[in-house]
Amino acid sequence: MAAIFQGVGAAATLSSSPSNSFVPKKFLTSPRRSFCVRKVPSSVVVRSDGSVNFDLNSKSRRAQQLVANAVATKADSSAASSSSNPGHELLLFEALREGLEEEMERDPCVCVMGEDVGHYGGSYKVTKDLAKKFGDLRVLDTPIAENSFTGMGIGAAMTGLRPVVEGMNMGFLLLAFNQISNNCGMLHYTSGGQFTIPIVIRGPGGVGRQLGAEHSQRLESYFQSIPGIQMVACSTPYNAKGLMKAAIRSENPVILFEHVLLYNLKERIPDEDYICNLEEAEMVRPGEHVTILTYSRMRYHVMQAAKTLVNKGYDPEVIDIRSLKPFDLYTIGNSVKKTHRVVIVEECMRTGGIGASLTAAITENFNDYLDAPIMCLSSQDVPTPYAGTLEEWTVVQPAQIVTAVEQLCQ
Repeated sequence: MAAIFQGVGAAATLSSSPSNSFVPKKFLTSPRRSFCVRKVPSSVVVRSDGSVNFDLNSKSRRAQQLVANAVATKADSSAASSSSNPGHELLLFEALREGLEEEMERDPCVCVMGEDVGHYGGSYKVTKDLAKKFGDLRVLDTPIAENSFTGMGIGAAMTGLRPVVEGMNMGFLLLAFNQISNNCGMLHYTSGGQFTIPIVIRGPGGVGRQLGAEHSQRLESYFQSIPGIQMVACSTPYNAKGLMKAAIRSENPVILFEHVLLYNLKERIPDEDYICNLEEAEMVRPGEHVTILTYSRMRYHVMQAAKTLVNKGYDPEVIDIRSLKPFDLYTIGNSVKKTHRVVIVEECMRTGGIGASLTAAITENFNDYLDAPIMCLSSQDVPTPYAGTLEEWTVVQPAQIVTAVEQLCQ
């Protein structure tokens, strides 16, 4: 085990090397070109439509090019329609695991590292049984040292591996901020293109249920300003699996945000292989009167509010932006041109959050199409309280969304 840490960690010292030539011997049993040949390849369950099921028995590698600014062009999605196949039902954490497992079978360069990801199966069981199937070297349990194992993952990516680094909680990744900012996001540029960093950094975050301030952080705003990083947020089992697979195949470093309260979401997904576009938003509900932009858990608060709005005679268009960096301004722009009004709903903090960046991007590109000021509903700029009632007050609720839309459409 020590040899693994020494071998992969040594890659961090090779930034001046002319090529990605260093290969950790313990990981690879043959030269990288031949090794990485592609292979063809009792709980409450909340469904993605918002219904609750009390089920006691429930158990083409293509580089994703970064865009210099916050605009992503429209691309054809390779995701298969869930209606084309009966498919199978999975919880969101199971969909993440299935996507990860399929990519590990497809590509022997994919490996996982993090705290308790091995035989324990991860704190939310996303990596359950993967160590039994792929071994301790490809599913590597690490010490409680986020800065160290994140740096090790970046070094492994420099040598040609495709590591998936799990943060047990997104708040813990603040300890690895130096590695993510100064190395993960910049090494491709600072090496003059000699290195790519195909790494996925993922983990749970968001306001849970009385997890306290330190375990309820929303760090999207912390990472969005780092050059060279892509960010996506999953919200359903379907897009969780598709985004996981796409992130692993990407040549860019990708941060995948998962919400702690969505892991038990259930949905039927296709049996056939599919991926989701890392730079594409999802049209959740077409409408005519107002565009509501959201992501992650707030998607369900918005859809709950949408039911009330429809009963009151409004026709909201709901878009799950999914790609937090870069924004899909093609989809967003077409919606703004149709509705002329925008409400942004996020769980991130108001000051310097995703909503603030999205407001700036829409104002810069589509200001002439707006008939009213953009309204942004965000969490309050306070540490998340432990008390349940106070915790709820810090996060945007459906009633607030209804009120905002009514004010905007007057």
